[in-house]
Amino acid sequence: MAERSTAAVDVADNSGEQPLTAAAGKATTDGAAADKQVSTHKKSERAESESPARDAQSPELHSGHKLARRYRLEECVTRLEGFSSWRAVDEKLRRAVGVHLLPADHPRARPVLAAARSAALLGDPRFVQVLDAVEENDLVYVVHEWLPDATELTPVLASGPLEPHEAYQLVNQVSQAMAAAHREGLAHLRLNPGSVLRTGTGQYRIRGLAVMAALRGISSEHPQRTDTEAIGALLYAALTQRWPYESNAHGLSGLPKGVGLIAPDQVRAGVHRGLSELAMRALVNDGATASRQEKPCTTPEELAKAVAAMPRIRPPESAYSAPPAYSRPSVPRNGGPVHPLPVAPPPPLQSRTGRALKWSVSALLIAALGLGSWQLADTLLKDGEKDTPRSQSSGDDTPGRPTNKPITITNAAEYAPDHVPQDKDPVQRTYDNNSKTYWRTASFKDGPSIVRYKGGIGIVYDLGSKQQVSAATVDLRYPGDHTEASLYAVDSLSPSGPVSGMQKLSSGTTTMKTLKLTLQKPVETQYVLLWITALPFSPYDSQTFSSAGYKQAINEVKFIG
Repeated sequence: MAERSTAAVDVADNSGEQPLTAAAGKATTDGAAADKQVSTHKKSERAESESPARDAQSPELHSGHKLARRYRLEECVTRLEGFSSWRAVDEKLRRAVGVHLLPADHPRARPVLAAARSAALLGDPRFVQVLDAVEENDLVYVVHEWLPDATELTPVLASGPLEPHEAYQLVNQVSQAMAAAHREGLAHLRLNPGSVLRTGTGQYRIRGLAVMAALRGISSEHPQRTDTEAIGALLYAALTQRWPYESNAHGLSGLPKGVGLIAPDQVRAGVHRGLSELAMRALVNDGATASRQEKPCTTPEELAKAVAAMPRIRPPESAYSAPPAYSRPSVPRNGGPVHPLPVAPPPPLQSRTGRALKWSVSALLIAALGLGSWQLADTLLKDGEKDTPRSQSSGDDTPGRPTNKPITITNAAEYAPDHVPQDKDPVQRTYDNNSKTYWRTASFKDGPSIVRYKGGIGIVYDLGSKQQVSAATVDLRYPGDHTEASLYAVDSLSPSGPVSGMQKLSSGTTTMKTLKLTLQKPVETQYVLLWITALPFSPYDSQTFSSAGYKQAINEVKFIG
């Protein structure tokens, strides 16, 4: 596992007992107040709320204690209901990890072990990964990732509602992830703003799959409906900064008492209508808003399909602001503060030596201009001779011939005609001149060709204005049999219609980490689509958090004129 593959998981109940350390990192609390606030139909129950687990004592361990001579406990984050959660260090791999601890005779020890091992088998990078689940020396402990660079959704929502694009990304990524988990028979049952993390790259990762519910003794007769309603509540909160029930929870105010569940666009002005209706379809509302009687989404799979059917919401255009003018700082002799001062232009040369220098420079300039004019006239006269070799070769720089000059990419956007974008990383990473950054696809079970079930995966590049394109180079992360891609000239950054109706420029296949696409004849266009139709098989990649499968990641794309 790479060094950045570290995550925090904590299951503190913010509605009751508080974690011992409130500031144990950016992503260290669970925000489990949702235990008090469930749906009006009460889909989720704490099965053992009256069991001896309430009175059980968590193991008496201390900072510095080692588990399996490897995991050194550093800081206790939570201690309640007979278990404790810690920030720890994996001394073998030299990385931070999280650890849940409870005695082997705890009434929930067996369910926790079973849940952790099942979650570990999923191996989906959209979830915080379980790294180990062990029973040893009368202890049961679960080791999981720790993500110091991720932020809980709780403080994100506390600062204000999300922009429509961010809310769209939230419901899209979370619903797809939970649909994949339920296909493997795994439920969360405690999805709330404290169990969803947002990474620095804008990805959402879910922590505590199955394990959080097992630690707290939560069960549900309809787990898919419970998780779907929870995703609806997350979207509702993201759109309105309000919790969609009467009680306050997760630092958010609830709805006014007695008004019932009202649509997000009736709570706050300017809410995206499509997302508002989607939230209502996922929440308990007998299926729909009053304006559009669409079917309810009762499973994460149905919700994911409903999101995919929506027109994609583009990110807002970022306004460019010019950088402030640089002023040279003045450094005081007494070591005081440095104050920027405007730099005055140097005074003109007024001395006798200065005047002589000016006359010398003027003479040199006059001589240079005269020589340049003579050479220019001579060249024009020679070019006028039609039958000379020079006149015959003068067409070398005319349009239609490659110039071998790099073309600057000004913008890019993913192209997904099936309305199921990859959204793994910002596509801008493919032209940031940094070979260490990348944009990646999902991992597919079938391949190498993805045409049969996906069509393809594409990125449209904006070259700023119409440019003469003669070739492209695509630096890839994964070699293998095989990567296949084509170039198409398109009319905009978000073209409509299938690829079959676009102008094909070039295509190629490679088993290496570089794919070169060369046009037979340069074509003038502003927008170019890179359309990938085959992906090599690659094993689990701990640096990109991608599971084994047919996949690819792009480091850099360069166009040549």
